[in-house]
Amino acid sequence: MEKLIRIEPAKCVGCKTCELACSFKNAGEFSPSKSRIVNEVFLEEAKFITVTCMQCDDPWCLKSCPKAAISKDAVSGVVTVDEIRCVGCRTCVSACPFGMIQYRADTRKADKCNLCNGDTPECVVFCPTNCLTFAQEDKPLREKVLRFVNTMKDGQMEA
Repeated sequence: MEKLIRIEPAKCVGCKTCELACSFKNAGEFSPSKSRIVNEVFLEEAKFITVTCMQCDDPWCLKSCPKAAISKDAVSGVVTVDEIRCVGCRTCVSACPFGMIQYRADTRKADKCNLCNGDTPECVVFCPTNCLTFAQEDKPLREKVLRFVNTMKDGQMEA
């Protein structure tokens, strides 16, 4: 079974340490705009929502890439971008239903979470409230999230 970053929203305090740890590990600077994990803060509701790449079973970003610059490891399940092959066309950015693949203006390439190449991801290591864990995938939960995304994509809301 694949390991993924699991998020427990109730434990999140919106500190954005995950974004800082990620950007420092992957871009060499503390810059949330270069983070591969996103912590959204909704002040009026006092809610914090953290999202990152779901390492999809059948990645839309991979299927959409005209240069075959995106691949999925058969063993770990990690979806990665090959910076050499990537031409920065942003097709993958448009294809991701979660908005978790980004175009980086400084590199002119696509960028996404690669789970820190199999090590425990930095965002998980530095999360002060342990709302992020690196654990086995929860297949039923993943299927529920994907059904929701497909419902939203098709513009249908179930009552």
